[in-house]
Amino acid sequence: LWWRLSASDTVSDDVLASPGSVVTAFRELWETGQLADYATASLKRAGLGVLFGAGAGVLLGLVSGFSRLGEELIDTTMQMKRVVPFLALVPLFISWFGVDETFKIVLIAVSASAPMYAYTYLGVRGVDRKVIEAARGFGLTGPKLALTVVLPSALPNILMGLRISLGISLTALIAAEQVGTTEGIGYLVSLGQQYYRPDYMILCVVLYALLGLIVDAAIRLVERVAMPWRRHLTLR
Repeated sequence: LWWRLSASDTVSDDVLASPGSVVTAFRELWETGQLADYATASLKRAGLGVLFGAGAGVLLGLVSGFSRLGEELIDTTMQMKRVVPFLALVPLFISWFGVDETFKIVLIAVSASAPMYAYTYLGVRGVDRKVIEAARGFGLTGPKLALTVVLPSALPNILMGLRISLGISLTALIAAEQVGTTEGIGYLVSLGQQYYRPDYMILCVVLYALLGLIVDAAIRLVERVAMPWRRHLTLR
């Protein structure tokens, strides 16, 4: 459809850049090394944000799901935070952290933490109590019980939460890179808007889409490696 609209001149190239224009823009940016630099900057921000946010979400979900006291201390706050759109926090975070890398990583981390917490909490709560009691009968308690029994049992939920967290993190990355940025894919979008380069803007949309597909494929691979029994169940 995109190619046909461009080839038939139904839509001007100034409104919707043709596939050929986008490929040319890709080649231009690749040959100058800008595209690699921008992609590296974006991946670094997203990676650090997800690492901190998802890690915090899993830890809080384990504590809240495994302990009644932990649930009372953590769950209400996390549920309140979960319903607040992360975009609403942008002005507040800018006033706290400025517009440097800290702001961007914190925004991505906050956006990634909520789904990781929710799915980890549900996964821990869904562990069969009989399994936990049997493990306690073998002398497993506290952190050892959580790491060797509860966490593996909750792994399907945790990986689902990770998939959703990564998707939301890409949205947060786009928002973060619109503010005070001099590198990154989001900065390339701003350049395209500033200099009226639809080919740059559409190229960035394609890059974000490809990044999303790569991330989803990576999570599916992790699921197959970490939970081979689920693959056998699906085949049956």
